[in-house]
Amino acid sequence: MARPLHRHLNGMEQQPDSPPSPARTRPPGTGQPRRAGRALLRHRPFALLCGEQIASSVGRQVTTLALALLAVTRLGAGPFGASALMALSYLPGALLSPFAGVLVDRARLRGLTVLLTVLQVLVVGSVPVADALGRLGLPQLYLVATASGALTSMLAVALQAALPRVVRPEQLLSANSALTGARTTGQIGGPALGGVLVGLTGASTALLAACVAYGIEALLLLGLPAALNSPVQQDRREKDSRTAALRAGFEVVRGERLLRRQVLAGAGFNLGSGAADALFVLYATRDLGLPAWQLGTVYAAFSVATVLGVLLAGRFAATIGLAAATRICAVVAALAIFLIPGASLGPGFPALLAYQFVFGLAATVWAISMTTTQQLITPPELQGRVAGVLQAALIGTVPIGALGGGALAAWLGNVPVLTGGATVALLAAACLWLP
Repeated sequence: MARPLHRHLNGMEQQPDSPPSPARTRPPGTGQPRRAGRALLRHRPFALLCGEQIASSVGRQVTTLALALLAVTRLGAGPFGASALMALSYLPGALLSPFAGVLVDRARLRGLTVLLTVLQVLVVGSVPVADALGRLGLPQLYLVATASGALTSMLAVALQAALPRVVRPEQLLSANSALTGARTTGQIGGPALGGVLVGLTGASTALLAACVAYGIEALLLLGLPAALNSPVQQDRREKDSRTAALRAGFEVVRGERLLRRQVLAGAGFNLGSGAADALFVLYATRDLGLPAWQLGTVYAAFSVATVLGVLLAGRFAATIGLAAATRICAVVAALAIFLIPGASLGPGFPALLAYQFVFGLAATVWAISMTTTQQLITPPELQGRVAGVLQAALIGTVPIGALGGGALAAWLGNVPVLTGGATVALLAAACLWLP
């Protein structure tokens, strides 16, 4: 599946109207990531964040699979209905993330993350309850997907703002790599666990396992330092005006050329890869005739590549620089998408296998480099708002690409739309190479 780049592009600790400081943007030296990585392993708050990423990733993977299967197999949702379920899970993030950023910068951060996770348990748990009462319908699934997506987006903004307060600046690159690795562990085990549970107990009951994972996540977040409940010192004018507080996040992105280009590249990339994502399974099974075991192997290749990307991201970015790593990996990830329509010209299985491996490796390094850059650029008191603005810009194009790709494919066919999606992603990635 063409995974859109759902990470945020972020930045460097300075005021929005000041020029970038070379000393702040310079990546850590080659020896520093290793020392930082070893120190992180003994850092309890960071270990809790890693555990939280595993638990939340498993919960979300099981939730996504179970909701999709309920919609398609139990409630008769068609292709557009299934695409709408995916789109609704991303739409709240696009609309609410900037406002979530204001809340994150002002709230008691530990308490907010625990509350969001507990609400996730209640939202997802409503599905098996309604099913047991015989009242489950598609409208409820759409509402659950929307609410769950909103909670997931808010929690992502909160945790991204929390990380620079948990680790030191020189540890951010290693920390983002380790968190991506923890998240990947859940992404590998989550679908398998979800598939087994759905097969044994049914899709509705499998959501109870997702609720257990969210409950574990809440307990891990509760163990974070109490200092996170103290908001970062803010400008007095921002305390008096919500509009000024919201505008401050936009001003950082507007004032930093690097962030503006990252927004443009990431949003365009997600638009193209979102279209490919919506069509991938249909294309692989119906057009290419891949059996289930080959499709499973293709997904496994992406997971292996992601793990490899996590291991290489720190060393690669520290060697050539965060900016260079971002530019190179963005173009490589976009070029890899062309392997999807290219699979129609020859043996489909090797082409899709190569696509998943190259895309997974390049996109992982790209995402880690961009997130680290964002966190280094952004002033501490604006971490939540800048993360919210960037998340809204990035994931807002995913449902547009998914729904647009599905509609165009019904008219033009899968291969032309997949080729067009790859072209859009490549043009967007090329923006990072502008002088």
